[in-house]
Amino acid sequence: MTILMALLSCDLFPVVEQLPTITAQTSGSLIALPYDENFLFKCEAKGNPRPTYRWTKDGMDFDLHKDSHLIIEESSGTFLIPNTKEKTKYQGKYRCYASNKLGTAISEESELIVPMVPKFPKEKTEPVVVTEGDSVVLECNPPQGIPPWQLYWMTNGNLRHIEQNERVSMGLNGNLYFSNTLVSDSRDDYCCFASFSRIRTIVQKPRLVLRVKFLFYPCCGDFPIICPHSDQKRKPSILVPSSHSTTYIKKGEELELECITEGLPTPAVEWIKMLENLPTRTQIKNYGKLLTISNITDQVEGKYMCKAKNDLGEAEHHFQVVVEEPPSWQEEPVKSQLAEIGSDIHIKCSARGKPQPTITWKRNGQPLDGVLNPLLSHPYHRDTAVYQCEASNRHGTLLVNANVLVMSEYFTYLRREDPEGSLDGERYSLLKNGSLQIHKVEMEDMGQYKCLANNSEGTMSLTTELFIKDSTRIVEPPQDMKVKRGSMAELECQVECDPTLRRELEILWMKDGMNILSNFSEGWVNYDGILQIVNVSHSDQGNYTCVVRTSLDQDTASAYITVLDVPDPPVQLTLSELKDRSVRLQWVAASDHNSPITEFIIQYEENHWEPEKWKEIIRVAGSQFSAPLTLYGHINYQFRVIAVNAIGRSHPSMPSKRYKTPPCAPDRNPENIKIEGHLPHQMDISWEPLLPVEHNGPGLEYKLSYRLLGVEDSWKEQMMKRHSFVVRDTQTFVPYVVKIQAFNSHGWAPEPRVVTGYSGEDLPLAAPEDVSVEVLNSTLLRVSWSPVPQTALRGHLGGYTVHWWQTQSLLNSKRIPSERQSLTIPGNRSHTMVPGLKPFSEYSLTVNIFNRRGNGPSSSPVSFTTPQGVPEQPPILRATNFQKDSITLVWAPPHETNGFLMGYLLQYQTVNETRGELKSVNINAPDTTQWVLRDLQDDNWYKFYLSACTQVGCGSAISEEGGTNLTQEPYLKMPFDNSSFNPTKHHHYFPIFQYDCVHELHFSKNKLSFVLAVSSKQLVASQEWFVAIMCAVALLTLLVLIGCFVLKNKFGKYAGKTHSASEVTQTEFDSFFLLFDSDNDEKPLKSSQQLFTDIKEDDSSEDSSTMSEDDGSEFDEDGSFIGEYSGFRRRVSTEVNGHPPPVTS
Repeated sequence: MTILMALLSCDLFPVVEQLPTITAQTSGSLIALPYDENFLFKCEAKGNPRPTYRWTKDGMDFDLHKDSHLIIEESSGTFLIPNTKEKTKYQGKYRCYASNKLGTAISEESELIVPMVPKFPKEKTEPVVVTEGDSVVLECNPPQGIPPWQLYWMTNGNLRHIEQNERVSMGLNGNLYFSNTLVSDSRDDYCCFASFSRIRTIVQKPRLVLRVKFLFYPCCGDFPIICPHSDQKRKPSILVPSSHSTTYIKKGEELELECITEGLPTPAVEWIKMLENLPTRTQIKNYGKLLTISNITDQVEGKYMCKAKNDLGEAEHHFQVVVEEPPSWQEEPVKSQLAEIGSDIHIKCSARGKPQPTITWKRNGQPLDGVLNPLLSHPYHRDTAVYQCEASNRHGTLLVNANVLVMSEYFTYLRREDPEGSLDGERYSLLKNGSLQIHKVEMEDMGQYKCLANNSEGTMSLTTELFIKDSTRIVEPPQDMKVKRGSMAELECQVECDPTLRRELEILWMKDGMNILSNFSEGWVNYDGILQIVNVSHSDQGNYTCVVRTSLDQDTASAYITVLDVPDPPVQLTLSELKDRSVRLQWVAASDHNSPITEFIIQYEENHWEPEKWKEIIRVAGSQFSAPLTLYGHINYQFRVIAVNAIGRSHPSMPSKRYKTPPCAPDRNPENIKIEGHLPHQMDISWEPLLPVEHNGPGLEYKLSYRLLGVEDSWKEQMMKRHSFVVRDTQTFVPYVVKIQAFNSHGWAPEPRVVTGYSGEDLPLAAPEDVSVEVLNSTLLRVSWSPVPQTALRGHLGGYTVHWWQTQSLLNSKRIPSERQSLTIPGNRSHTMVPGLKPFSEYSLTVNIFNRRGNGPSSSPVSFTTPQGVPEQPPILRATNFQKDSITLVWAPPHETNGFLMGYLLQYQTVNETRGELKSVNINAPDTTQWVLRDLQDDNWYKFYLSACTQVGCGSAISEEGGTNLTQEPYLKMPFDNSSFNPTKHHHYFPIFQYDCVHELHFSKNKLSFVLAVSSKQLVASQEWFVAIMCAVALLTLLVLIGCFVLKNKFGKYAGKTHSASEVTQTEFDSFFLLFDSDNDEKPLKSSQQLFTDIKEDDSSEDSSTMSEDDGSEFDEDGSFIGEYSGFRRRVSTEVNGHPPPVTS
């Protein structure tokens, strides 16, 4: 997009002289922050002849070339001050002068401020000692520094903020004010902190000590105790400000009026603007002590008053607010004037502001004393100069340079330097000063233009070139937004401009017409067209304008930020329609901070039962500004209101005036009456008492009335203040009727309702009768009985309990010690199911009733038997002795047969790529524990299923797999587990014997396993040979036990401890290895000793270093087992320190 208009000036001849004009300058203040590399003072000007530059510092000449540390741009008057340790000497006010032979233009004054590191003075402070209730001020006196700064009070120990409220608060000057003190205010570590964010510094004042003494005096007898004292209370007085004053503030800034008071009770502060309402943007902060108005206008000016009041009186302070404004041009001088010799020149300059600005004139930077508006009569060439008009008051300064060029009369005309040459048409305008204006510029207008001028003294010409650039424009303007106070707002302004102007593109942000970076404090981040507002406050609300500009043109776009916050507290609480038991509360809603108020919460406080504790009484809609309140009697009320919007709750309003209701009789009687009987011959009655505010008057008591239900007898009555009573010598579990009525010195509550309850319970007298059982299957039983009569229950029915126990097993007629089991049936039921019985056993069963007091007597035992069931799954099944057409299966019988074992059902099938036909073999010999399957197919893999059977049927099957004609020889593994073993590696193999067989110890996941690995050729060839080996193992085990018994009697190793016949010592474990070696009697003993070098007894377990009976065979991780055939099931508890011990074979 091209620019719409071009202006070609004809007064800039290369050979025509031109007054200097400032084109770029530094204005305002520069703060030398520690993290800046250097500090730029810019000064650029144009003119013919080319201007020369000089600077002044604090009104004195400042020669840049005499200071080697400065960085000077030779093409202009710009220079940089490096950020060095010597930067302090450069602090001051600077002004640039651009001169040629025609005159001198001056820049605005700019100041370099070098902040010093703020420090609190080192001082020794004495403890501040006051009496409880007195007011006190802890002074901060923060050091001066670069704004913005933040002051806050914290404890020095744990760095916690001092809690502030209506009683304790910090003033704008940083002092901590106590309207009145409490003993809990005593601390040794009050610290004032000052944070200077611009220089990233936080300083701390030495800690202050505050001591608040108890107020002791006799008020109850002759003993000094802490008591409230009327003399301690005092009416309010104003701490800050100390005297009446006038506040002068600049338009657009934020007004802050502070009113900090003291008194006891803590005064409430109210703000008023005399003769009119408070402005709409008024906010009350710091618990009512600070009034702020953002972005002030002339309407804010006036007289304000803060009023502090408590029960003893009130105090007032008046503020006079005067709104002023910096200078602004009422009539700005023409910046460039071209005059003929002899014609008068009048340079006009006027400004407005408050106070009225002072106008001063300079000519070429030199003062013109006593001149209001310069008038040049019949000027000549010597009157050519740069005139400066400066308007200033205490809020700022305006400066304008007016160039006046006096020359002879001239005539000008322009033409285009191209074959066409003509500049005819509506788009071209020749101005009075000789300039050419081109409307609606097109790309074809780009090119060279010649201006010709002549007068009586000659003719001159100027050739200039016009370039057409794309305009600077905002393509993505900022959008209106609503943000919560305390959050972050982000406005985006995306720009496009001519590529040749990209480097000089400047993006500025304005708030309500004021430059953000030069007029507002920290909290703004501007980068790449994005403005971030950190920790948004109410003062951040307003209209934001993005200004993008180049040397060619500029564009603007605006957005409005609305700040959302919780409402301000309601104000002007008043009471009307005052009645004995009701009142109407009215209030005025304050600012809702751009989020509509949805409801008001009304709270009350009374100063008798729970003083200073506020409770909610009612809620009303946000559209209501009054509410009728129903009250209790004999209560001294005060009320406050909280406004609620979508953001949250406001602070509570200031309390209303107190209103005390007259006493009256109670409105209601106690509720939640409980009648219980903890003992057989008494009745405990309790109830929920009335709340203190429900007493409605003094002297509250309760009348308890009771009598037997259904008996027309007079009521027995008791008057009492407590809320429980015990009626003694009652009959056991009989019904009573009870009522409780409230009473005070002004009358009775309404007639109470009657409640029924029972006196104390006792144990039931009778047992259930007609107990019968029905055996449903081998593990499940149905029991039924006749209910116990209500007369024998003597209490509230709890339910029934069924007890049963096994008396003997029908399998071997062995008597079993009684182990009772029970099942509780709540409520009035007369039957239940009893699960979990053992098959083929004899049982006894009883039933009893119970109430809240306890169990009644049991019924007569009923005996019954359970039928046979199916056996458990066999614990072990192993496939061994793999041949070309046969496999030997070995198993152990089930632990629980649940009846007479009749035999086994063996099934098998091939499981190669597909499963083959399932074949079955019935083994009718119950003592059989191995079976040879013959006529199997060569080189096939089989899966075997084995289940034990009784007359009832067969139980669940155990499975195993194996194959015919295998090349790899299987292992027969016999596990010897130890739960306390703790190896550091997964497996360790320790060869122990030099045999045709391989004997190994496996250490695997906290288990110690002894493995006998036998090749198929060496496997036991027949059942007799296998039984012989197992018998030998059993015999040697018996010998070891005998040896242990002898050692026990001889050395007393196991004194004071009894072991079962199945327990063995570590010596027995060593002896276990001897049965596999007859080659050398010492070698296995030596091996076992080396093996257990680092294994020690575990003293923490009663079973350490012993072998105990287990309920089932122990398996290693890979499924190996030992001792299944002979019933040899033992466990060794050992502990390995660190790593497995070395073993030599």
